[in-house]
Amino acid sequence: MAALTTHVLDAAHGCPGQGIRVELYRVRGQLLEPLASTVTNADGRCDAPLLEGEAFASGVYQLHFHAGDYYRARGTALAEPAFLDVVVLRVGLDARQNHYHVPLLLSPYSYSTYRGS
Repeated sequence: MAALTTHVLDAAHGCPGQGIRVELYRVRGQLLEPLASTVTNADGRCDAPLLEGEAFASGVYQLHFHAGDYYRARGTALAEPAFLDVVVLRVGLDARQNHYHVPLLLSPYSYSTYRGS
């Protein structure tokens, strides 16, 4: 069964990104269709896939990671406006694939991602 999962690692503090709000949208032309909203657990992961089963269709999606809120809640001093307030990843997904895992390595001033396993 096809699924989309993610997790967040906080490179600035050397720990999982616990309590980060993650939103998933399907891109339809210029519109964003909300599909899921969750918060990462103590391991920096979502408790369930963001997308799976019949809801998983080939197309373009956006993941929104609310990094600024996370760092403010940790007491990290951020410029206002924050350099990375919401990290947006736009990805193309093929429903014929079994699984997409999109990790995020995060700090207040940088991030990286890749297609994981």
